[in-house]
Amino acid sequence: MDLPKSRAANARLHELVPGGAHTYAKGEDQYPEGLVPVISHGHGAHVWDIDGNRYIEYGSGLRSVSLGHAHPKVLEAVRRELGRGANFVRPGIVELDAAERFLATVPTAEMVKFAKNGSDVTTAAVKLARAATGRPLVAICRDHPFFSTDDWFIGTTAMSAGIPEQVTGLTVSFPYGDLAATEELLGRYDGQVACLLLEAATQHEPPAGYLRGMRELADRYGCLLVFDEMITGLRWSEAGAQGLYGVTPDLSTFGKALGNGFAVSALAGKREFMEQGGLRADRERVFLLSTTHGAETHALAAAMSVLDTYVSEHISARLHDLGERLAAGVREVTAGMGVADHVVVRGRASNLVFATLDENLRPSQAYRTLFLRQLVSGGVLGPSFVVSSALSEEDIERTLEVVGQACAVYRKALDAQDPTPWLGGRAVKPVFRRYV
Repeated sequence: MDLPKSRAANARLHELVPGGAHTYAKGEDQYPEGLVPVISHGHGAHVWDIDGNRYIEYGSGLRSVSLGHAHPKVLEAVRRELGRGANFVRPGIVELDAAERFLATVPTAEMVKFAKNGSDVTTAAVKLARAATGRPLVAICRDHPFFSTDDWFIGTTAMSAGIPEQVTGLTVSFPYGDLAATEELLGRYDGQVACLLLEAATQHEPPAGYLRGMRELADRYGCLLVFDEMITGLRWSEAGAQGLYGVTPDLSTFGKALGNGFAVSALAGKREFMEQGGLRADRERVFLLSTTHGAETHALAAAMSVLDTYVSEHISARLHDLGERLAAGVREVTAGMGVADHVVVRGRASNLVFATLDENLRPSQAYRTLFLRQLVSGGVLGPSFVVSSALSEEDIERTLEVVGQACAVYRKALDAQDPTPWLGGRAVKPVFRRYV
């Protein structure tokens, strides 16, 4: 596959945009050298690059486009609002409608405030927890990869340049699934931890009793329990992971699937905490969220349409069914090619990822590069296997064909104990690294 127009556009992007993309996970270093398409447009589960190639796309919009690109019901709702004005000097009635629709879908929350991205609402949850408890420390799950672009989190990663140690020192961490270790942390910093922040689930289901145990620990030690539902929201169930597992956090944050690609996120939670950012609390005020574009009418209309579609068309169940079909097919193909121990599908069916392991069963960026090169060359744009509801049976069948072709090359590389001849250039790299 030759991508001359994409190569030229990528070069120009690097001249104008730091990193060549507005999200690090979309960066050129995340794809095999020479196979980095620049997208022209998308429809349903397919995208086209500016060189005219069509791809079956997975993980669309970093998991945000779960209904498929240009979904007709979402576009209809957006167009209807665009003709009525996008932003006003006072709240529009769509803000009330959207809040009512969200809280009806996520009944474990009592109030909601909308914004444009997940980082802002998650940082707002941290600030609110600190204000509610009067405590300085935020405890995050160290096994979950990303919470916010803001200093309190990014300072804990390999890309901590520009962030004072004094800020980083206010964030502590605990391992997922280990109640004893979390209790030890809370005891060590007794009276200092404002909140426990985690994703309720990611690649593994929570151990039995774990989330309820976290709820009990938060109550016992006087801190808030905060669920990051950026990924789990809607994909796990219409009411998120909290609805699926039956554990109510004090605060939760939503985004990604909520807008089907349109910029909208939400901070939701219990009234007693959310009101501290309002006008009816009788204590010191919290500057919670105040964004010029947080209530753009077309984005809220998109969110309402997405919520309606998820409920009326049972989208969460469809995502699960599609993912089960894909995962079963990939496992069958990898077993048939003798690489089942090396190309491993993981995660909840609605949120599948894959691991690429070397001949010693260690995670390998080189083997990931090899696998991605074969996928992209075969017309599958798949940094993950995260499905959208727009995928067809034909899309999945074609994906499995390409996976089979990729596994044939993978097997050759394993036998040679060297993937280098099949890389086509430098290996892909992890997002979080200290140096380029």
